[in-house]
Amino acid sequence: MLFIIGLGLYDEKDVTVRGLELIKSSDRVFLEAYTSVLSIGKERLETFYGRDDIVVADRDFVECRAEEIYLPAKDGDVSFLVVGDPVCATTHSDIMIRAREAGVKVELVHNASAMGAVGSCGLQLYNFGQTVSIPYFDENWRPTSFYPKIQYNRNGGMHTLCLLDIKVKEPDFEAMKRGKIVYLPPKFMSVNESSEQLIEAEEMRGRGAYDPDRTLCVGLARLGQSDQCIIAGTLNELKQQDFGSPLHCMIICGEVHDMELEALRPYLLKDSRYEIDAEGTLFQREVP
Repeated sequence: MLFIIGLGLYDEKDVTVRGLELIKSSDRVFLEAYTSVLSIGKERLETFYGRDDIVVADRDFVECRAEEIYLPAKDGDVSFLVVGDPVCATTHSDIMIRAREAGVKVELVHNASAMGAVGSCGLQLYNFGQTVSIPYFDENWRPTSFYPKIQYNRNGGMHTLCLLDIKVKEPDFEAMKRGKIVYLPPKFMSVNESSEQLIEAEEMRGRGAYDPDRTLCVGLARLGQSDQCIIAGTLNELKQQDFGSPLHCMIICGEVHDMELEALRPYLLKDSRYEIDAEGTLFQREVP
């Protein structure tokens, strides 16, 4: 059996009782370190789980050697550990599908994830639309495929959760040209960086999906941890705030109801210039 086990958002103690029992009894254990990361290292997990043989599955492992994770589950029990919840990343869904196609039984053990924890800011989860990913821009690639999805959500009055890019064990292509295998240092997008890119995307697309000076947004850092940080304001305001260490995500608000605004109020920047009209909407709805 392949058990895909969510570890939650913080540290080794966030695992569920069922997840812990399965980890302890499994023949092999893999820790996915590609789509997200915990605030602690593998050693603390091993100490808590009572084992010293956890295999870290980095990007190369997950993308190129995934069969080494699920095929051993034909003859024994394998635990595949993921940060958050097992069904919140397409990478995990892909492994689940491939395992089942190979005749491997799969069981999911759910846990808290950013997809639900963002509700701690006061916005109601049933008012969210499509979730988008904000990738790092570089000098040759400045993708804005997230932009029409944000516009679609806001045209329907829905909030948009933006998951921010992380770069872990990315190859250094310049070094590869010289015949060396070198990996770049880990890199985690901040709310500040994503705010800058969202502002640039609006300048590039120019369809009024959001207003950097008026649209209410929420920046969130280290969700589920004792020092989590939540700040609400406009994009131009959030880009100047200190959110601290990773991981970060953010929300672009759609229609904000009275109860949501009241729950969000403790996190609003003093003298923020966001605007809400009498109907509770933060924008003039336009037909694409």
